[in-house]
Amino acid sequence: MVVTVVGIGLIGGSMAITLKESGFAKHIIGVDRSQENLDKAIRRRLIDEDLELNEGIDKADVIILATPVDTMKTLLPAILDRVNQQVVIDVGSTKVDLLETVKSHPKRGRYVSTHPMAGTEYSGPEAAIPNLFDGRCTVLCDVEDSDEDAVSKVKALCAAMNMRIVYLDAKSHDVHTAYVSHISHISSFALALTVLEKEQDEKRIFELASGGFSSTVRLAKSSPAMWVPIFEQNRDNVLDVLDEHINTLARFRSLLIKKDYESFEAMIRKANTIRKIIDK
Repeated sequence: MVVTVVGIGLIGGSMAITLKESGFAKHIIGVDRSQENLDKAIRRRLIDEDLELNEGIDKADVIILATPVDTMKTLLPAILDRVNQQVVIDVGSTKVDLLETVKSHPKRGRYVSTHPMAGTEYSGPEAAIPNLFDGRCTVLCDVEDSDEDAVSKVKALCAAMNMRIVYLDAKSHDVHTAYVSHISHISSFALALTVLEKEQDEKRIFELASGGFSSTVRLAKSSPAMWVPIFEQNRDNVLDVLDEHINTLARFRSLLIKKDYESFEAMIRKANTIRKIIDK
């Protein structure tokens, strides 16, 4: 199996490592607009060779599109224009806009929309790590629009990465990811900005920062080039969950103003029930 990864960053690079180590792929081709990224990927042995996009498509059995989601909207139709029996997947965090772009494409069946629910706050080929996907969930979207053999191959790919599969339609996917992923990043960005605004002495931030603070603002280190297009494409869903989050913060604020600590504790206890879901 020859796999071409378009976009050698955290996700694309980690998939390259995992698919090679699992034996799913015998040869990994890297495609990236940054030659520096490709050189790093070669040095780290994430990929076996780097090629231009068209040559990488022609040589591949599976093409993984792992660029920012705005770039995907241009690249995915162009890749489908060129494929024959190859299977194409994307790993984007938003789906409705992207799937709309190719819904009438004559080779739509060769494409399977996927979203591996894994990642870190770091980016670039140096951030790629093995076992990133181990035990995690991957979402396959609108599989009824993909060819049966293409879906089967992607299921085998997910199994090679030791991932669980969940099936969703694109609209449901974008709603759910707004709640479990996108709002977390906005909250982290906002908290980081709040602290930086209030604490002008950066040295004190680092001196006093505990594990709790570090974990809460960890996502604030995420790449804006990746996340701004996600917020743009999932704007309505993100606004909906952001409004709910702001209302919840306002309730906490109101209870503090009123010194209603009994109700404040009740809200915290209600929040604690999330562990029943997270710890499953």
